[in-house]
Amino acid sequence: MEDEGKTSEESAEDPGERKILVVDDAEMFRDLESLFLARIGHVMTACDAEEAWEVLHRERPDVVVTDLLMPGMDGDDLCRRIKADPDLKRTPVVIVTARNMGEQHERAVRAGADDVVEKPINRVSLIQAVNNFLRLAVRGLVRVALETDVKIAGAGGELWARSRNVSRGGIFVESERDLEPDSEVQLEFELPELPGALSPTAKVVWRRPATRNAISGLGLQFLKLDREAARRLDEYVYEHAVLDTPEREPRVAQR
Repeated sequence: MEDEGKTSEESAEDPGERKILVVDDAEMFRDLESLFLARIGHVMTACDAEEAWEVLHRERPDVVVTDLLMPGMDGDDLCRRIKADPDLKRTPVVIVTARNMGEQHERAVRAGADDVVEKPINRVSLIQAVNNFLRLAVRGLVRVALETDVKIAGAGGELWARSRNVSRGGIFVESERDLEPDSEVQLEFELPELPGALSPTAKVVWRRPATRNAISGLGLQFLKLDREAARRLDEYVYEHAVLDTPEREPRVAQR
C-alpha cells in the first residue's frame, strides 16, 4: 500500500542507487529541486556547468537536471557537451527554462535535451519528467494516442495530416505528402475536449515510407512551445497514459 502523500511515480520502486544531478547557480532552486527529487533517487548538486562536468565523470548520474541560464556555460551548452561525449552521451538531460519562454524551450530542444520543464517548478511535473528516464528500460517520453487533424505549414506551402500519437516532445502524423528530414514547420492542431489550438514549431526527425497498406508518416519534434501549450500537453498525456499492469511499461516516443 502506498504511503499517503506519495505519487505513484515516487512509490513505484526503491530509489536504490539511482543518481540524479541537479545543476543550478541559484541555491534556492538547487535546494527546491533536490527536495522534490530526493524520494526517487540520490540527488547530487552542482552550482555551474564546470562543477557538473566533474561530477558527471566522477559519479556517472542516471539523469541530469540543469537550469538553462547560468554564469559561464549555459545549460544548453552543457547538454551539447554531454551528448558529444562518447562515455556520457546516453545520459538523459532535462533542461529547466524560464516561465512562458518558447524561445528557451527551442534552445533546449536544439541542444539535444531529452525533456524540458519550466519555472516555477511544479513538484509532480519534475518528478514525472525525471522518473521517465529512471524507470523505463527503453528511455524516452511517454506517448499516447491522438486522432486529430494537423495543419503543417512550411516553405513548400500548407498540407494537412492526421495525427496518430503525441508526447510532450513531439507528434507522429500520417500524410499523403512527404517532408524531408530536418525540415522545420509550423503546426496547428487541437487536443480533444480542450479549447483552442496549439501552434508549436517543429522539426521532421524521421519518416515512415508509404507501403501497400499504409500511407507515409512523419515523426515531428516540437521546437518552440509556449508554457500554456506545454501545460495542456502535460495534462493530456498524463491523463491518457495507461499502465495495464505494474510489469508493463508505457509506450515511449523514440527520439
